[in-house]
Amino acid sequence: MKNFITTIFLSISIAGFSQVKLEGVIKDSLGSPLELANVIAINKATKSLDSYGITNDKGRFRLDLKKNTIYTIQASYIGMKSLDEVLETKEENIDKDFTLFEDNSLDEVELVYEMPVTISGDTLVYNADSFNTGTERKLEDVLKNLPGVEINDDGQVEVEGKVVNKLMVEGKDFFDGDTKLATKNIPSSAVDKVQVLKNYAEVGQLGGVTNNQDNIAINIKLKDGKKNFWFGNITAGAGDSEANSLYLVQPKLFYYSPEYSVNFIGDINNIGEVAFSRRDYFNFSGGFRSPSQSSGTSLSLGNNDIGFLLLQNNRAKDIKTKFGAANFSWSPKKTLDIGGFAIFSNSKNELQENRSVQYTDAPEGFSDEDTQSNTTQNNDLGMLKLTTKYQPNASNQLEYEALGNLSKSTQDQRFNSSLNGNIDQLENTNPFSFNQSLNYYYTLNETNIFAFEAQHLIKDEDPFYNAILEDKLNYEGTANSLGLDGAQLDYNFGQEKRVQSNQVDAKLDYWNIVNKKSNINLTLGTILSHQQFDSHIFQYLDDQTEINPTPGVAGVAATNDIAYNFSDVYLGFHYRLKSGKFTFTPGVAAHAYAISNTQTGTKTTDNFFRFLPDMNVIFQIKKSETLNLSYRMQTQFTDVSQFASGLVLNNYNSLFSGSPDLQSALTHNVNLSYYSFNMFNYTNVFANINYNKSIDNVRTVSEFVPGSVIRVSTPFNSNFADESLSANGRFQRTFGKLRASVRANLNYSKFNQVVQGRPSVNESFSQTYRAQLRTNFRTAPNVDLSYRYSIQDNNLGPNTTKFFTKSPSIEIDALILKAFTFKTDFSYNDFSDEDRTINTYEFWNASLSYRKDEDAKFEYEIKATNLLDTRSQNQSSASNISVSATEYFIQPRYVTFRVRYEL
Repeated sequence: MKNFITTIFLSISIAGFSQVKLEGVIKDSLGSPLELANVIAINKATKSLDSYGITNDKGRFRLDLKKNTIYTIQASYIGMKSLDEVLETKEENIDKDFTLFEDNSLDEVELVYEMPVTISGDTLVYNADSFNTGTERKLEDVLKNLPGVEINDDGQVEVEGKVVNKLMVEGKDFFDGDTKLATKNIPSSAVDKVQVLKNYAEVGQLGGVTNNQDNIAINIKLKDGKKNFWFGNITAGAGDSEANSLYLVQPKLFYYSPEYSVNFIGDINNIGEVAFSRRDYFNFSGGFRSPSQSSGTSLSLGNNDIGFLLLQNNRAKDIKTKFGAANFSWSPKKTLDIGGFAIFSNSKNELQENRSVQYTDAPEGFSDEDTQSNTTQNNDLGMLKLTTKYQPNASNQLEYEALGNLSKSTQDQRFNSSLNGNIDQLENTNPFSFNQSLNYYYTLNETNIFAFEAQHLIKDEDPFYNAILEDKLNYEGTANSLGLDGAQLDYNFGQEKRVQSNQVDAKLDYWNIVNKKSNINLTLGTILSHQQFDSHIFQYLDDQTEINPTPGVAGVAATNDIAYNFSDVYLGFHYRLKSGKFTFTPGVAAHAYAISNTQTGTKTTDNFFRFLPDMNVIFQIKKSETLNLSYRMQTQFTDVSQFASGLVLNNYNSLFSGSPDLQSALTHNVNLSYYSFNMFNYTNVFANINYNKSIDNVRTVSEFVPGSVIRVSTPFNSNFADESLSANGRFQRTFGKLRASVRANLNYSKFNQVVQGRPSVNESFSQTYRAQLRTNFRTAPNVDLSYRYSIQDNNLGPNTTKFFTKSPSIEIDALILKAFTFKTDFSYNDFSDEDRTINTYEFWNASLSYRKDEDAKFEYEIKATNLLDTRSQNQSSASNISVSATEYFIQPRYVTFRVRYEL
């Protein structure tokens, strides 16, 4: 391996020393430099594209060429006649200018090669074949090759550091623009062009009156042979491991025509390839945009899910998954678009963890706890969406969307605690939600635009929790607080809970375009929300009967029955002004709030009025360089569960009692971001700093039950401000066939709480640094070297912990003899604290596939995951009352043989 890497980098060095630079300026007939002109160099002997470039704002270009070689230089610019000139390189660098003339004739230079990159306004177009190396199999592989485009650790697509909001194929939404489903499933062989749409406006009528600088969309253009025909692939495979027999079936079928499109993705496997995780399900917005997201009001409906353990990087001790998804769009006429999708996913997971926990201010002798857990999970997740858009003319657009979510999840956890003995925890939930929106956009004339947006959400959540504690001794104090019957063999108790939410979010916008550089925006909006929260704690006795205990805490019930109503009516004003390179958008919103909760026959109200200002300033330094400063004041409101005064079981060792008198919090947020994308020297830079200060934030008073680490928490409005500061940035530069990047993420937070009657200031500081080198050969093997270093520093009251993770990694992919594709990746991880290395673990995966040629229908692949048979990995985490280090067990070595058929 070392010799192979050395050979690769020696090849890069030799290639670099054997090149000469062609530099110059592209001008028009008047001598003015042309920005964003394209220049390519075609090797006359091999007929291959050896180099390409794009001019900067001064018209300068640069090409890296081979010595003693004859080239055809072609330069092109929109509206100009393309230039075609033969040039021979020697041993020295060349400085040469070119002049383009207006295209006044039909005679045109024939472009032998399509330009790898073209730029027109806010649209950046990549020709996929110019960057492909032959080892690509899905869209994700194509995007990784493109300068300025990255796939982050969460599977999201980033362009110039900004997360892509929507992905389309031939202008049609792919599962409402979900980038992860697209990148993992669309075959690379179908991709012709990748169009990056900057400053993307979801509604074209509003493109000229709103700031869309952070909105980026990608549109995939298909190759001609993929239109009006079914395309895609079907993969089937089998294998064996020490645990069980392995299988996978993965059909991916697509059809696109001007009138309609149909997509189907299926996946059945037991090898840990999770197509759609539980996290993906709850993060999947379905394309809905909250009308009030920029109003200054932040209202939480709460997370009333069960305490589900999440997979770590799609790894667990055992994973079985079934996934099916279908998406369609239909345009029966030019003015009407109908679309929708259906997604179903089932997963069965086995998880095993060993965890060491340090508690803040726990009773003497109980500051540390070691736990072991074995967990089985079953998830059935489903969603169905229908969309319609009617646009009879350029001045009118009507949209309706409806999305239904239904899931069923169970979790059975066998748990052993060094302090509380053996515990069984059973949880299940069957939540339902229905979200619908109605939007209408109307352009009265050139200076007056109206927009109405309304959204209605219904949620019904019913998490169930049951715990069985065999060791009663250390739980006796908590059992008395809960009012449990101690004369039983064990403590078998639980909780039924139901949260129903009904929310309407609507607004009416009016824009008056004062002139080409300024406009006024008036907004009238409202948020109306109702939540009903019911819960009760029960105990199973030895004779299988059920009783409702009476808590031993004075004035606290074991049941909740609370209604929570929220109302916000607001009027907003914004003024947008363009002055030179600056765009200013100051604004203010006046809010009238009315909040009430009713429980145990008592109604508590909180009505007030508040002005919330905001400001955005954009400095467009160059076409591809932007500085953006924004400030926003927000009022934050919590959900119904925080007001419920009866006891709530978060789990066996965490009890909660809400406070009916809670008030809202006020936050100040300042964000500064910088973006630069220079195609002249292939440099991509972004940086972002965000500061947030929260006043009267909702925090908790935590009291440990005497002689245990069981705690009872109650929320309160903190008199001290909570603060957080985050900074992240990336610098990326391409040097010939080598792309180098450096990235850093820093996050600091400080918040206040009360533990055991003592105020506690909790501080957390996390740092992650990553350096990466990647080659970009067209025919030689490509190597991606990366080094990640992270620090997690936590200061929770008297406890201070610091964890370090060092993780070098390497990825190699190679096309061998134009028929074999070899891919492998290896990572080494060192997890330690300030005193010692806690654990080291390694992951090595590899695959070898055979395809006769790029047009072959069949491909055969052998793939191995976790070749070193690593059985666990480590991580650290912090909560408001503890810091933990976790060992997480994963799947053993898997080897599978696969056959892929291309349609």
